[in-house]
Amino acid sequence: MSEARFPVGEFVITARARDVIPEPELMGALARHESGNWGRMNPKDRRANERAMIDGESLRSVYRTKSGVRFWIITSGNRAVTTVLLPLEH
Repeated sequence: MSEARFPVGEFVITARARDVIPEPELMGALARHESGNWGRMNPKDRRANERAMIDGESLRSVYRTKSGVRFWIITSGNRAVTTVLLPLEH
């Protein structure tokens, strides 16, 4: 895995996300997120994340499990908390 580009702080996952995301896939996605691999995002959102790395704004990644469940990983602007959730929970 690539080296972390930013701290993820405290890790939080919603109950729904925990129920449907297999742990190995979750841990792989978290490692991708902290290395700056934003997953399935459009170029505009990727650029926004790159700016947020400099400006201290929140960072968001979008991933899918092997079974097709879409989920988000969001790190707060102050990098104190990283949350995993399903889009319907936002």
